[in-house]
Amino acid sequence: MEVQLVSLYERLGGIYSIATVVDDFIDRIMVDDRLNVNPRVDEAHHRVLPPGFKYLVTEMVGEAAGGPQRYSGHAMEETHRDLLITGDEWEAFIDDLNQTLDKFGVAQQERSELLAIVESTRDAIVVGPAS
Repeated sequence: MEVQLVSLYERLGGIYSIATVVDDFIDRIMVDDRLNVNPRVDEAHHRVLPPGFKYLVTEMVGEAAGGPQRYSGHAMEETHRDLLITGDEWEAFIDDLNQTLDKFGVAQQERSELLAIVESTRDAIVVGPAS
């Protein structure tokens, strides 16, 4: 008997479910005072239009989760290096992600896999000193 593995993308419900979660998550981080205390992050949050940001994050998650999407944005290092994001800000970002995952009842296995994907970008994003 052949075992068929179901991708994280499929287990998350495909692109429509991913886009719904990303929509809530981006709305959450755009107004998080723990992130916007960093003036560079705050400025970026006012410079980048949320719909485009949501689109790129949805592409990124779709691809990383095994879907057919291909991320068309810039490299994480390129888009984040001048923001000087700290470890504390990263933790606030992860907290926001967990709040969104809680809101949508994402199961522990899928949550763990998704958090591992996000965590794999940490070194490209966190470049600033600890606060």
